[in-house]
Amino acid sequence: MVIDPPDGRVPVMKWAEDERDFHLEHIPDAPEHETPWVRCVTRGYPAGMFPAGYNNAYQIIQIPGYVVMVFEMIHETRIIPIDGRARLGAGIKQWNGEPRGRWEGETLVVESTNYNGKGSIATSAATGRIRGIPQTEAMTIVERFTRTDANTIDYSVTITDPKVYTKPWTVKLPLNRDDSYEMFEYSCHEGNYALPNALSFGRKRDAEAAGKASSSNQ
Repeated sequence: MVIDPPDGRVPVMKWAEDERDFHLEHIPDAPEHETPWVRCVTRGYPAGMFPAGYNNAYQIIQIPGYVVMVFEMIHETRIIPIDGRARLGAGIKQWNGEPRGRWEGETLVVESTNYNGKGSIATSAATGRIRGIPQTEAMTIVERFTRTDANTIDYSVTITDPKVYTKPWTVKLPLNRDDSYEMFEYSCHEGNYALPNALSFGRKRDAEAAGKASSSNQ
């Protein structure tokens, strides 16, 4: 889905890859090492637009002054003002940034800034080496939604974060309409076995290590 750079490889800086690897290695140690998706905080944005293994539905609603996107995954709702209002200010940071939309002909262009730097650019295992790559407060994204026919929206997003990537990069994919699809409640905490399973393994590992240390000291 990466169309720029042309080779399809996201230009990630080494420190960001090292931080990703550190957190993945220490997932059993503390919940903060997991992605915000597994912690039921947010899938992140634009991470929420990247296909995962399930619950890839979005409902797009237009009302006066706004475009609203409802995500099936983690039941988030993204409210995008398109009435030309000013931003809240650089002092107010948010997990998924602060979006502002405008129309350029038939294309809805959305620019998001003011990220809090706590999220990940991608959270699903389907995103491969990009899963867990950190975001910083310097990140901005520009999205373009163009309806190409009655059932398809051409979607692209360009990600710029000079602290994480050596240059901007762009993802493009189609959003396909399916009137037969039914969105279900995504009750993230109920049945979220991934986080407690990882942490319980960590505590078991710690107890075994402490037992071995105690035995060797006797």
